[in-house]
Amino acid sequence: MKELLLIFSIMIHLPSFAQSGANTHNFSHKIMEVRGDLNKDNLADKVIITQDTIHENAPYRLQIFFMEHKEQFKLVVSAINIIEPQYPDGRDGYSTGNSFSEVVIKNGVLSIRAELLRGNYEHKFRFQNGNFELIGYSMANSDGKGVFTTIDFNLSTGIRMEKTERYDTDKVLSNTKRKILIRPLPKLQDVVPMENELY
Repeated sequence: MKELLLIFSIMIHLPSFAQSGANTHNFSHKIMEVRGDLNKDNLADKVIITQDTIHENAPYRLQIFFMEHKEQFKLVVSAINIIEPQYPDGRDGYSTGNSFSEVVIKNGVLSIRAELLRGNYEHKFRFQNGNFELIGYSMANSDGKGVFTTIDFNLSTGIRMEKTERYDTDKVLSNTKRKILIRPLPKLQDVVPMENELY
């Protein structure tokens, strides 16, 4: 009877052990590193992008480090959802055509750029209120049938502009400007690309 209870207990806990093992990553492949002042202290902070090339989805990790002094860095943000995995549906799954492009630091703003099958998109973050908050989103994309759509969303002001036109005739099909205030602004570690119709 004790043996049956022991076996039953092991069988109940086995799935949780398997799940925790499946969620661990080995972000050992360095994709890129960029430096620039992100918190307005005139010190060159750094952003490092690494990838788990062994995992079925090949996810990316973005880490932001603030320089404290004498080349000493402190990790302030680590996020694995802000960059879409290389293989969202697994290596043998459907390819979306989306791919990580680059990270840029300019005027204290961190830009994360990605390519689409027929276009691109960009998320812009600024360190404010103790977090990296989403302040801008832009996208340019073609449907492959002659229609081109551009989106520019300034989350700081709430102004979102969307324009759709035919690129063979330059005819504007729609051009909208709306005010959509999102408060609080989304944090970098909470943003998942292509899962929100606004950004």
